[in-house]
Amino acid sequence: MGQIHQTEKNDEEIDVKALQDMYKKFVVECPSGVLFLHEFKRFFGVDPTGEVSDYAEAMFRAFDRNGDNTIDFLEFVAALNLVFRGDLEHKLRWSFKVYDKDSNGYVDRSELRSIIDSIYRINKSTKKDLNDSQLTVDEVVDRILEAVDTDGDGHINIDEFIKGAQQDPWVLNMLKLDMNPYGWVLEQRRKSAHF
Repeated sequence: MGQIHQTEKNDEEIDVKALQDMYKKFVVECPSGVLFLHEFKRFFGVDPTGEVSDYAEAMFRAFDRNGDNTIDFLEFVAALNLVFRGDLEHKLRWSFKVYDKDSNGYVDRSELRSIIDSIYRINKSTKKDLNDSQLTVDEVVDRILEAVDTDGDGHINIDEFIKGAQQDPWVLNMLKLDMNPYGWVLEQRRKSAHF
């Protein structure tokens, strides 16, 4: 008794030094205190037309909690904290925001395809293998829709997204690919440091 039990420990701890470095860079590059999309891409060294551009835009929208088309440092830190310390449902809710490009409350085939395609291109450029890399983007999208779209309307709402991911380990694994932006952020920082 009296001991605090840790329910789940993340595979990666927050690197305080990296967070401090990001804050310093944030303050230097954004003295106004906010990031616009083009600055967000520049901040992480993303080529505006490269394979990670769509993914960066989706992350930007998910980080922009108040929808004002800017990210202040508190929104940035809140999003990272949620991704690291939040429970699975909170992480899935954040992930849903990444997929829901038009913020209409559901993910359709084209939104799902866009993000999965970006993830495939990112993994290809970083030489990472997907568990089911033999599947095409469209096959992955079809399989996710089949597993998650319970009412068959061609759209995935937040409840279907969360329930489907929690019930199907393959779906969770596919959706989890973009639930940890920290690794992506560090990869982008490494790439931009080498140029």
